[in-house]
Amino acid sequence: MAKRKKQRHARRKAPTVDYVDPEGNTLTLRQALSAGTIAKLGEGPATAATSQDDAWRRRYEGLFERLAVRWEIADLPLTDQKMLLGRYRMADAETQDWVRATITEHIDRYIPELA
Repeated sequence: MAKRKKQRHARRKAPTVDYVDPEGNTLTLRQALSAGTIAKLGEGPATAATSQDDAWRRRYEGLFERLAVRWEIADLPLTDQKMLLGRYRMADAETQDWVRATITEHIDRYIPELA
């Protein structure tokens, strides 16, 4: 008996936007997120013991993780989610500030329900 092939629903890829930093590196962010992802990102800290600074950092890491599609640094493209998040965490303070400002601008423009 032949096995039936499962039909998979093809996911549509969200459109993306490129942002270039002063050094010429390009960060590519998704223009849209699913309603479930937006709801998850809108939740507050998991515990009352979470400091305001820690909650703020975790929020931006979560936003970065879900929005970042590609980050080209010194002509080396990163597309793997673990690599992208690791690179963000290892970035110097100036680069992290630029990424956070870029994400804030991006959210204000394309995903205002997260602002």
